[in-house]
Amino acid sequence: METDFHPVNVVSHQVVVTYREDGSTLIKAADSLDNYARCITDQLDYWAEHTPEHLFIAQRTADNTDWRRLSYGQALQQVKAVAQYLLDQKLSVDRPVAILSGNSTEHLIVGLAAMYVGIPYSPISSAYSLISGDFGKLRHIHDVMTPGLVFVDNLGPYRDAIDAVVDHDCVIACTQASHGADSMRHTLVSFDQMLATAVTAEVEEANARVSADTIAKFLFTSGSTGMPKGVINTQRMLCSNQEMLRSVFAFLRDTPPVICDWLPWNHTFGGNHNAGIILYNGGSLYIDEGKPVAKGIHQTISNLADVAPTMYFNVPKGYEFLVKELQAKPDVAKNFFSKLQVMYFAGAGLSQHVWDQLDELSISITGKKVPMLTGLGSTETAPAALFASIAECQSGVVGVPAPGVEVKLVPNQGKLEARIKGVSITPGYWRNDELTAKAFDDEGYYCLGDALKFIDSEQPQRGFMFDGRVSEDFKLDTGTWVSVGTLRPKFIHHCAPYVQDVVIAGRDHSYITALVFPDMQQCRQVVQNEANMSDAQVLADSALRQLFARLLKELAVSATGSSTIIKRLILLATPPQIDAHEITDKGSINQNSVIQNRAQEMKDLYTSQPSSHVILLTKDN
Repeated sequence: METDFHPVNVVSHQVVVTYREDGSTLIKAADSLDNYARCITDQLDYWAEHTPEHLFIAQRTADNTDWRRLSYGQALQQVKAVAQYLLDQKLSVDRPVAILSGNSTEHLIVGLAAMYVGIPYSPISSAYSLISGDFGKLRHIHDVMTPGLVFVDNLGPYRDAIDAVVDHDCVIACTQASHGADSMRHTLVSFDQMLATAVTAEVEEANARVSADTIAKFLFTSGSTGMPKGVINTQRMLCSNQEMLRSVFAFLRDTPPVICDWLPWNHTFGGNHNAGIILYNGGSLYIDEGKPVAKGIHQTISNLADVAPTMYFNVPKGYEFLVKELQAKPDVAKNFFSKLQVMYFAGAGLSQHVWDQLDELSISITGKKVPMLTGLGSTETAPAALFASIAECQSGVVGVPAPGVEVKLVPNQGKLEARIKGVSITPGYWRNDELTAKAFDDEGYYCLGDALKFIDSEQPQRGFMFDGRVSEDFKLDTGTWVSVGTLRPKFIHHCAPYVQDVVIAGRDHSYITALVFPDMQQCRQVVQNEANMSDAQVLADSALRQLFARLLKELAVSATGSSTIIKRLILLATPPQIDAHEITDKGSINQNSVIQNRAQEMKDLYTSQPSSHVILLTKDN
């Protein structure tokens, strides 16, 4: 007998479907969207008035022994002081605020302060300052934004990027400048100095001028097809999207949420979706400075030993690390599940074995499953647009449109391309009219670039499944279409845990091949005496090659033809490079750039006599 889910007030909205003569299909929620706030900082005013002592934001102390806590009342006071400082600098939409460093209490206050008085801000991936060697993407973003103030938590690590990119008339603000402040050509101000600014009536006057159409922030997409694009996020987008979330996660109306979250605020999932849920609903956010990697997961586990979340958000790789740690630490697992109402993932498909392990843990501790949910959206959709129901949720399912969103499905090369219209959709890309025009069709629907398919076309209420990225699919030289969005996750799931990511290749060739980015930590466990071996030596080891040959053969058993069978692969010793546009700051692979940059490997995959680096699908492997 299947174990029940914990009862939780999650709404699955009915849909209205319209089939049009031109072959397109329109789908929208039968329910209308409730009224939403004028601007997101109105919620800060509301909670500061009604629950001033309630915890808003917490971050670990420098010695990692306790939490620095800020209530709603305290946060509002800080926001107004910083807002006054920003107004004094004459900042505007043409001279906005840029934040280069990661999640922090001070980061949040600066961002809210800017929005409070109608000044846009942009949280920018720290990878563009700390990992990039040429600062190319940071320079591009700077030139698009023309910021008047740049904020970093600790000046030192960002000094080189600032000197190389930021205009000298731009103010640099920081929480600490223990090193890096010497010979600065910029005006330098501390966060404490901003907090000490005397607040005048100008702050409330500026706040009163903020409207639903005021630009709240610029979120720069990860540049999977080139340099990052500045997605305009209006106050209407942020607030309407939070009301959509509340229409699905109806329990948010009853109990303030608690989350412990690492997802970066320069991404829409972390910054709009998760931080927004907390502010909009008067909840508490614990900043998790851990990461879903071997060296960072222990900080996450330490935090979850302290914090019992009511909602938990992560990417699939994060859940893979999390479940192993929770299995090994039952006391932390017990605390983790004690108040948890839902888990949620986005960004990629969640492997079924990880999903099953989380269900098993939940059942062993609480007697029932905690629902795992997902959906579909993008930076341009604020982000949440579609939500899967508890009954239908499984890897690949993206659900039905939220109230306020309408999806148009357009036949495209045998698939249904998804386009979206609604109050939460971006008006376009900052200072780029050409890209904005290309992003929308002639009816004003945003072209999402994803293909969807009905779970059951006879029962549209069941929702949709993800059917790949339209732009990634290609034809073999036989004219046969290859669905990368279907084949790629299938390969990754089948080869788990030895594969980090994969690029599916074969355009204009007679068969499909794969460029594999291996999970080196897992691959090393297959190889004997690997401690003193380089990554290249590990990948050349016969035991590991035999393992991948076997996996390739097993995968071929379920293939239905040339469009679903991978005949050759190469294990890449060099990870994807951010400066070469092979990978985005959030870890998404740019398929075309990898293929172009790995020309020698591609030649090897398609030569009649491949080198020993190529693993072949043969009848006897």
